[in-house]
Amino acid sequence: MNQTAATTEQDIILTPNAAKRVAAIAEKQGKAAILRLAVEGGGCSGFQYRFGLSDSIEADDIAVEESGVTLVVDEISLDLVRGSAVDFVESLGGSAFQVTNPNAASGCGCGSSFSI
Repeated sequence: MNQTAATTEQDIILTPNAAKRVAAIAEKQGKAAILRLAVEGGGCSGFQYRFGLSDSIEADDIAVEESGVTLVVDEISLDLVRGSAVDFVESLGGSAFQVTNPNAASGCGCGSSFSI
């Protein structure tokens, strides 16, 4: 995994499985393979994850690369997800990007919100 100079190995990880899924979505939509993870207030546990394709990397973004796909996180969100891994999982309940966040004290059943 290649990372910008502003990140360390422990900041955040994009798994190969997630990178593969982002690449497929980006190709289908004709966009750059840049996945943006943001943390917003709300959800049933206090904070919620937001994923979306991004057209560019902003000056205050932390970026990590895996298999030609870039994961970007703004500095404020990074404080809440530092040390996390972003994966793509498929199960009987459906498929989704999933964040394994060591900072989360609790989460909700759907996995899209958490508390610190």
